[in-house]
Amino acid sequence: MFNKKMVTDLDVNGKNVLVRVDFNVPLMDGAVGDDSRIQAALPTITYLVEQGAAVILCSHLGRPGGEIKPELSLKPVADHLGTLIDAPVSFAEDCIGEKAQAAVAALEPGQVLVLENTRFHAGEKKNDPEMARKLSLLAELYVNDAFGTAHRAHASTTGVAEHLPAAAGFLLEKEIQYLGNAIADPKRPFVTILGGAKVSDKVPVIENLLDKSDHILIGGGMANTFFKAQGYEMAESLVEDDVLDIARSLLEKAGEKLVLPVDVVIADAFDANAADKVMDVGDVPPQWRILDIGPRTVQVFGEIIAKAGTVVWNGPMGVFEFEKFAQGTFAIAKAVAESDATGIIGGGDSTSAIKKSGLDDQITHISTGGGASLEMLEGKTLPGLAALDDK
Repeated sequence: MFNKKMVTDLDVNGKNVLVRVDFNVPLMDGAVGDDSRIQAALPTITYLVEQGAAVILCSHLGRPGGEIKPELSLKPVADHLGTLIDAPVSFAEDCIGEKAQAAVAALEPGQVLVLENTRFHAGEKKNDPEMARKLSLLAELYVNDAFGTAHRAHASTTGVAEHLPAAAGFLLEKEIQYLGNAIADPKRPFVTILGGAKVSDKVPVIENLLDKSDHILIGGGMANTFFKAQGYEMAESLVEDDVLDIARSLLEKAGEKLVLPVDVVIADAFDANAADKVMDVGDVPPQWRILDIGPRTVQVFGEIIAKAGTVVWNGPMGVFEFEKFAQGTFAIAKAVAESDATGIIGGGDSTSAIKKSGLDDQITHISTGGGASLEMLEGKTLPGLAALDDK
């Protein structure tokens, strides 16, 4: 599955190594709010420092739209990184051009330099060849360790790989191995859990995993669309009317493999303090909406998860931002954590939910990339991975 060159295949001693990391982290009051993405990149950074490389890190942060937005500077991230590793960390006020080149020229082996936000340049998202060339001038080798942007063909993810010997970092390798192997050769029974608001986001995943999964458990807002496709009235629940036909055909194709909730938690408003009650699946009363899976569903899903060999989960079971309607998601997190299965959580909201539940240390692998993990589950090739050199 993983036939790309690894960082360990490169002779990095005394060389300038440009590393694409995913430092797209939340900032609060000018400081890093959650550093899990930075922590995830540390093994690669530390390895390069120990091997005597001069390490140049590049990343995007937020959506500055090709303009310089001081509030989206990577300077606070560089400062935070300096507290996590045993090496000098400096910061360059640009990612290409004179400022970047001057900062790189001052860099010694065993030191780390963080470049300014790549998306301050419009050329990043356009995968502009000129920007990629300018980035490549800073280094002799390139390492991609940013799984979170591996599904994007940008100047710093695919463009620069055309100019330099290019290899994968440890995080990228780990992500591809877990997500790739889970699909290519899963320990059975293989259970896929899909939640989140929209069926439309997950149709390609369901289609790709239908033949491969033993069970596909559906929760979250997307279950409502399947209920409506079966003829139930959903009142104020979130439903995607334009994909009802697709939902019907998936139900037909999947048969008993597709497991929908048997009971749900409904609320009289979309509000953290709304009145709520549990009901069996059926017509939702007027003015009410479904906001979570019910206790019997947790039991049904839990029994399937308990017997699983591999579980891949993407998307929460309810509106987990409201404590009252987070119970289903937390219960499923607990079931995955307590099972003997290889548990793989695919990025985004599922990751936040798992962290909130406090069970993240009991899950085999938590992906750092929402969009990238979804595309892998869809069976797509990621451009950021394809651009690297083969072994």
